[in-house]
Amino acid sequence: MNGEHSDIILERMMTLHPKIMDLTLGRVWRLLAALDNPQRRIPPVIHIAGTNGKGSTQAMLRAGLEATGKSVHAYTSPHLVRFHERITLAGNVIDEHHLSTILDECYNANAGGTITYFEITTCAALLAMARCGADYTLLEVGLGGRLDATNVIDRPALCIITPVSIDHEQFLGDTLAKIAAEKAGIIKPSVPCVVGPQPDEALEVIEAVAQRLQAPTFIYGQHWHVYEERNRLVYQDERGLLDLPLPVLPGAHQIYNAGAALAALRHLDLPETRFEAAVTRAQWPARLQRLKTGPLKDIAPDADLWLDGGHNAAAGHALASHLAQQSLRPTYLICGMLNTKDVAGYLAPMAPYVAELFAVSIPGEANTLPAETTATAAKSVGMAATAADTVNAAVAKILKSDPASRILICGSLYLAGQILHENA
Repeated sequence: MNGEHSDIILERMMTLHPKIMDLTLGRVWRLLAALDNPQRRIPPVIHIAGTNGKGSTQAMLRAGLEATGKSVHAYTSPHLVRFHERITLAGNVIDEHHLSTILDECYNANAGGTITYFEITTCAALLAMARCGADYTLLEVGLGGRLDATNVIDRPALCIITPVSIDHEQFLGDTLAKIAAEKAGIIKPSVPCVVGPQPDEALEVIEAVAQRLQAPTFIYGQHWHVYEERNRLVYQDERGLLDLPLPVLPGAHQIYNAGAALAALRHLDLPETRFEAAVTRAQWPARLQRLKTGPLKDIAPDADLWLDGGHNAAAGHALASHLAQQSLRPTYLICGMLNTKDVAGYLAPMAPYVAELFAVSIPGEANTLPAETTATAAKSVGMAATAADTVNAAVAKILKSDPASRILICGSLYLAGQILHENA
């Protein structure tokens, strides 16, 4: 198998997964043992769980760490355009040769055993990180926390739990308390944990787990505070106040993600003079990303084009908050979603700020929600809505009525990835 392109190896890995997804760490432990336990040799880990804001928090934390001169590994999922995006080694996205070699080694070590795609690729990431020097490893949970493939680090340097909300109910439970318990599964005995803003029901669970494990907590609203004041970000904890620019990542919710990143940097005792970089240098595609170039911009030069991959009710509220602060320019949504998501719950908060929604099916995605179903859900929450064959067709319809409109393409990271691939 040596010398094969990474895409071929990844496709072969897809055939190894169980027919029904079951969250367990048994398969991961088996493969890690066969690889001589690379998880024990990676640089100090900051483990990040939560429903919303994991990626943005990681991006800001990474920017802050790198500004202090630290080298950083990072693992995130899913990818948007290429799998390589998931694995960053000492600040650089893994290259094709290195990725193919690591994937090949993991495939062979697995010896045909049953394992999910995410599990085996997580093992590959850990193996690559164990063989490359760095100061820190930023490890983002894929799904849940307690039984997630990333939850194999005995003693991280720090844990972070970003806001918890309802999502992935079929795997994590149908209440905030159940989902929070899964997220809190990353907390380790005596390991400090930064906790972002939480509903009371979720916070009670997180605090109880931390108390049982004697893990020190740094909780938003208790131990640290963050807010916007006079177009600046103000962060405050027992060590004092930080007055910083607003995050370069757009959206009011990024204030809280920045706060979690700053709380983590404070805990790591890094130079405060470099903290500004956490909010000004972070890059995180498809999270309220403005599209400035590419074929879509070419056909809609006067439109204000945005892209966002959020897909649950909390993401809908975050987008609604952002739209509420924008100019009176009409906003149109082009929305494609998976059939596992609460479409109405996602769209309802945005309804007051949207002139019309154009629903699309996500091309090439087996689990896409049909465009007509998305349009029906949008109508049920008070939006004017219609189905469109493609994103380009939807843009063309919008431009006919309003060439200078605001257009937000949203609903799925899978759709966002396709848009970025076509408009890079």
